[in-house]
Parts: sequence; structure tokens; C-alpha cells
Amino acid sequence: MHVLSAAVLVRLVLLAAPLVSPIPTAPAACKAGTRHLELTADTPREALAVCIHPGLTTSFFFDAALARVELPGRERFRVMADETGLTLMPTGALTRGERVPMHVTFQEGTDPAGVRFLLVVHPSEAARLVQVTRQPRSLESYREGEQQARADTHACEADKARLEAECSGPRGLLGLLAQGLLGEGGIVSKDLTENVTSRPGNTLESTRARSYRSNTTHAEGGHEVVRLAVEQELRNHGSTPWTPTGAVLVGPGGEEWKTLGVWLLKPIAPGKKLSVMVEIELTEEAARGTFTLKLWSQDGGTEEFFDGITFP
Repeated sequence: MHVLSAAVLVRLVLLAAPLVSPIPTAPAACKAGTRHLELTADTPREALAVCIHPGLTTSFFFDAALARVELPGRERFRVMADETGLTLMPTGALTRGERVPMHVTFQEGTDPAGVRFLLVVHPSEAARLVQVTRQPRSLESYREGEQQARADTHACEADKARLEAECSGPRGLLGLLAQGLLGEGGIVSKDLTENVTSRPGNTLESTRARSYRSNTTHAEGGHEVVRLAVEQELRNHGSTPWTPTGAVLVGPGGEEWKTLGVWLLKPIAPGKKLSVMVEIELTEEAARGTFTLKLWSQDGGTEEFFDGITFP
């Protein structure tokens, strides 16, 4: 472990400038909590995207009795259904980025007569509960949606307050000094170039890697949380530009930790190298051990695995 050199710190400051924008890790269809879908006369002409993930259940509830559920490749799902709902759990036979159509038809006399879904296999996320209504939602349903919206707003406000606190002080090296990130006990880093390996079949090759750890912590949920980061120089061996849109850190026991975001200046062109950075918050205990970094591309169909990630 060693304290970052001034050159590395300057590079981190530049990488944190507004020119580098974070990329969200999950599409809106994978939003946590209950999803409310209201059917209209135009709905049958559209396929409603819902994200699924192998091993995670997604439940659908309807306000009308079901007549038929058409699901191609049904043998690749565990399906539990009753008169007004069904629960799906995809198996590992599905591939990342795959899109599976599902058509639900209601019993005779209802309007609209059915609804089409597009089940999108996401690398790490799944919509857990989808409530579908063909008529104005009940007061209880609106209250539930309002509570979820308030929870989302509070989470956004907390993130905003934290970012404002980080950005409101002096910038550059003085800003890092004000946050206690310079000098003894500040940010430390670890060279991982010889330790990180790219898995066979990867489009991207790790040519240089370094991990970072801030020794300042903050309390969250009764635990002390530490800020970590991984920077990799990746070479694109594919024939098209590669743009990562999400990442998770896979722990020694197979548990997945969602990163705070993925940062890069531009897509990695074929045959070129570019630095990609991810940031994550973990408890002191969870940050121990050897991890695998999993990145996925814009279309959700390409995954890249890099083994041997450790932190100072």
C-alpha cells in the first residue's frame, strides 16, 4: 500500500471533472419496488419491457382473470400461475441481453383483451413486482406509488447532499486535502496489473489495473462504509466500439455488489485502449478478499469478466 503520488491525484481530479459523466447501471424497467402499468386502448400495440434475471423471481398481478399466457421457451422458466397472477423465475439457460416475448390474454369480455411484454434478461437486475391495471388505480394503489416515489426522492436527496458536500469545498488538491484524502491515512492504491486476468472469450483485455481505497469512512445503516475504486486500461479486441453501461463486483462467495457507476471519456474503439473506472461503497468487512469485476455493454448482451480484483 502506498499514498497516491501527485501525478495520480491530479489524474483523479481530472477524471472527476464534468467532462466525465456516470453511466446508469440499470434501465428504468429494472427499477426496484412495485411497478404500476396501466393499460389503455393503445397498450396492446406496444410490448412493455420488464427486466428479468436468472434465479430472481418476477411476479405479475392483474385486475382481470387470465385466459392464456403465451411464453416461448417456457421450459426455461419456473412458472407459477393462478387466476389473476403469475410468477416467473428464469433459469441459467437464458443468455444476457436476450429478449423473450410474453403475451397475456384476459378472459372474454375484458377490454383491452390482452397485453404483450418483452422480458429482457439483465446482467444483474430484475423487476420484482409488476401490477397491471385496466382501469383507474385504487386510492390504496396510488398511496403505495406515492410512498415509493417519496422513498426514491429521499434516496436521491441523500445522494445529492453527499455530492454537494463533496463538491462545495475547494477543488483540486486543496479539495482532497480538505476531505482528509491527502497525506497519511488518505487515499491509498494498489497496482493490480500482474494480478488481474481477463477471462477467455472476453472482448476486452485488461492491460493495466489499479485499485484505490479511501481510509475515511461514513456510517450507513449502522455500518462503517468505505469508498473504493478500480481503474483499468482495457484494449478492445472486437470489431465495433465498446461502451460499458453497468458493472457489479462479484465477491468471493458469489454475492454481487452494485457499483456507484462506470466512468469513461468515450467508447473504446476497435484495437484501441482506454481507461475505465468504477466506484463502489462497501463495509470494511465486505471489502476483504478477491473479487471479479463484471462489466456489460450498451445492448446488455456482452459481458466482460476480470478476475483477481483486490483492494489496499
